[in-house]
Amino acid sequence: MGEVLIHWPHGRSTRCSTGQDWLQAARDAGMAIPTGCLGGSCGACEIEVNGRIVRACIATVPPSRSGTLTVELASDPYW
Repeated sequence: MGEVLIHWPHGRSTRCSTGQDWLQAARDAGMAIPTGCLGGSCGACEIEVNGRIVRACIATVPPSRSGTLTVELASDPYW
């Protein structure tokens, strides 16, 4: 497993091991990702990672060729 630099919203950046749970990576960065079902079906935890939507409750931090990932929090008017 390697390590990547994650650029979070509001100018925060942290280093994280690939394969780590996204929710834990966010907590370690002081970020809160909303959750609902924690099983991937409700979509409350959707985040955008390098332009790709993932469900943080069931996904892990992927490796990156550049060594960096950029995360945006999805905004759902129902959550």
